[in-house]
Amino acid sequence: MTTMGQIGLRERKKLKTRHALIDAGLDLFLAQGYEHTTIEQIAAAVEVSPRTFFRYFAGKDDLALYHMADLEIAVTEELESRPAGESPGTALINTFRTVTRGLTASGQADKERYTKTRRLLDATPALLSTAVGRAAGLESRLAGLVARRQGAEGPPDRRACLVVAFVTAAARVGFECAGAHEEDLAALVARVDETLTLAERSFRPGWDTLDGI
Repeated sequence: MTTMGQIGLRERKKLKTRHALIDAGLDLFLAQGYEHTTIEQIAAAVEVSPRTFFRYFAGKDDLALYHMADLEIAVTEELESRPAGESPGTALINTFRTVTRGLTASGQADKERYTKTRRLLDATPALLSTAVGRAAGLESRLAGLVARRQGAEGPPDRRACLVVAFVTAAARVGFECAGAHEEDLAALVARVDETLTLAERSFRPGWDTLDGI
């Protein structure tokens, strides 16, 4: 997560406006329902125009799922930076460990936004469906990175896709078993970490290589 101290004044102002829009949107979504909240209402709550809103977000879905865009960047960058000596599965597991642990290092405002987003998804099936679609897109990109680590040529095949499916399923179980009303972010992150460890212990050596699958 980028902090205010790491960016210039102009970017700080833009980030402040983005956060204000996210906060206003999440509060309105939870107070009056996602479907009943308009972009005009969100913009008015921050005292900006709808045109300004669209400089930051493509629409309500984009705002409500802002965390997924941040997650996609964090996960892909972390996986690409993992040591070359790590096997594909280990690199992906450690990627999710690092990214989820980073949640607890966020400021209080970020933690509150994350909690509100979880509540919103639980209360809005249509938005949850959109989130699932976005997650599938991320998994497709991760399969390409895993295939590269496996030394495969061309598009990722079922072996790379299986590695991604196994690891992301473990991470998802860690998040979902917390329940809809989990408010303790540190406990949630610890649960995800434990679930990834359980999954890692169940795999035999070499399971994530071209020869092992």
